[in-house]
Amino acid sequence: MQPAYYENFKEIKKKIWSMLDDAVINRSSQFRIPVFICGDQKDFDGRIVVLRKSDQSNNLVQFHSDIRSDKILKLKNNKNASMLFYDKEEKIQVRLKVECTINYSNEITKESWSKTGHISRKCYLVENGPGTESPNPTSGLKPELDNFEFTMEQSEEGYKNFTVIQCKIKTIEWLYLAAKGHRRARFEVDNNKEYWLVP
Repeated sequence: MQPAYYENFKEIKKKIWSMLDDAVINRSSQFRIPVFICGDQKDFDGRIVVLRKSDQSNNLVQFHSDIRSDKILKLKNNKNASMLFYDKEEKIQVRLKVECTINYSNEITKESWSKTGHISRKCYLVENGPGTESPNPTSGLKPELDNFEFTMEQSEEGYKNFTVIQCKIKTIEWLYLAAKGHRRARFEVDNNKEYWLVP
């Protein structure tokens, strides 16, 4: 028995967005930690990010970052990026081509920061930016913060390093691996076109 989304564009989109929406709240979702790829022709790179928002009405997904991360400079030079999701159980791969906006110290970051838990704020308290060279193995935190005993008030210091990357979706490519025969489709968001592709 094939699922409703096997050969139906509307059902495919419904399935994709339900998986993205679930990933925002479900820590065990395999869509929660996509690969985010950005850069230019000379220097591009991929890394795992944590999906923090899924907004179908605005064709948008977002994640958090440190303003000192090297991906910020890459995005300032080229706002186009891609995201790769794969769910092994569902046998569904989703590739997004996106246009990124860096939000820093604005209403969007304030709202997201207010929802960011105590433990998650620890990432933004490191003294030097992610990827900075160190003579010794390190968490990057001052000794007094290198545990979970810092207060919520102390964690506010991390806000100065906090950014929200909003990813406006331009195209969605979907692949479903099925014994009966794989299916692949592409959705162009701006001109609302849908295509079947050879898997």
